[in-house]
Amino acid sequence: MAEDRPPEDRRQRLDETAERTVRRMRHRGGQASRIRARQWEVTLVISIQAGLAAAIAALLAKNLLGQGSHVFAPAAAVGTIATAIGQRARRTFELLGGVALGIVIGDTLRFLLGSGPWQTGVVVALAIAAALLVAGKGGPLVGQAGGTAVLIATLAPMESGLEVPRIFDALVGGAVGLVVVALLLPINPMRVLDRAAAPIFEILCEQLAELAQAVSERDGARTMGVLERLRGTEDDLGRLHDALSGAEEVVTIAPVRWHRRQQYHRYARSAANLERLLLDSRAMARWSSTALQYDEPIPPELPDAMRRLGQAVTVMRTECRSGDDPRGTRRLIEQCAELAGQASARGVSSFGESLVTGLRTAASDLLRAAGCEPDDANRIVRRAAGAGEAEIHPPVRRQMHRARPTRAARARRRAHLAARTRNDGRAGLPARERPAR
Repeated sequence: MAEDRPPEDRRQRLDETAERTVRRMRHRGGQASRIRARQWEVTLVISIQAGLAAAIAALLAKNLLGQGSHVFAPAAAVGTIATAIGQRARRTFELLGGVALGIVIGDTLRFLLGSGPWQTGVVVALAIAAALLVAGKGGPLVGQAGGTAVLIATLAPMESGLEVPRIFDALVGGAVGLVVVALLLPINPMRVLDRAAAPIFEILCEQLAELAQAVSERDGARTMGVLERLRGTEDDLGRLHDALSGAEEVVTIAPVRWHRRQQYHRYARSAANLERLLLDSRAMARWSSTALQYDEPIPPELPDAMRRLGQAVTVMRTECRSGDDPRGTRRLIEQCAELAGQASARGVSSFGESLVTGLRTAASDLLRAAGCEPDDANRIVRRAAGAGEAEIHPPVRRQMHRARPTRAARARRRAHLAARTRNDGRAGLPARERPAR
């Protein structure tokens, strides 16, 4: 079949393929540079926070705990800052719990077994086992329990009184780390969330437009390419989840960010529905590929509905960032659902019907991401889709016209009623009460 095409046609298709490849590579390069820029920014913020926390913890430990080797206070502060954003408060408590567990097990076993190389091994093994049983997995609690048990088993015989300073060092370091995160250098949670969600918005807008173009041209290879690119968004979703966790931590423990709580919860709900929309888009790309593979009919309204959906994603992000009422988003979603209803009314096969259902589901999820309640979103999409179907096939109105009786029929009816009155008895008595003759 390829040899039967004119050379100009083949050359044009090759040029279009090369142009799409170049655009895709440029987009990936630009996206990678933006990701690196965000990583550099996060690295800079965490580095400054860690340095400030270490200096403050060392200063407080020296002045409050007296002279001595208070190395663990700045180490605990740095460990609190450097842990995963969004888990700092929990990791701080795990750190303190690990120190306490290591001290208890180390002191108890040193008193029972004495000191020595094999005693150190037994102490560390039991401390790690106890920490794993408590935590259920590795983490700061397990590491600090093992490290503290090593210090107690090896240094306590040569220098007494290590237990209490280590506990206070852990308290000072963890508290300083949380204070730096909450009060001195708290991140802007909404800025972090917006930057983390930006790649997902971009890929949804781009790939929905690409999918619409591929379906309108009945190009199955391009629809499969859209599916593969939508499947490659796991890293972006992971970064969005990390940003949500970090923003939740900031709006919980940072007083200067408490006014952002309501905005954060609204953004978190939108992010959950945005992830569902990404899954809906994958399903639409898969059904489009299968429908083209089986040569099913594709009404022109289907790719138009996909374009409206991609435009709605772009408008929703703009309206949400500015805090405006998402009227433009709802209008585009209603148009998408109406076009999906028109496509269904024109006639589609099995996978085409699944594609229509996926479009309606995606439209409902996008309305929820824009702030609509689930019942309201479903009702809006259902009404718009019904309007689209009615535009192609208007419902038949059945009017029951009651025929007017003719003059002869009315005369016969009057005569029949008069006869019944005469036969029913005298003086208006019913027939069952007439006297026998």
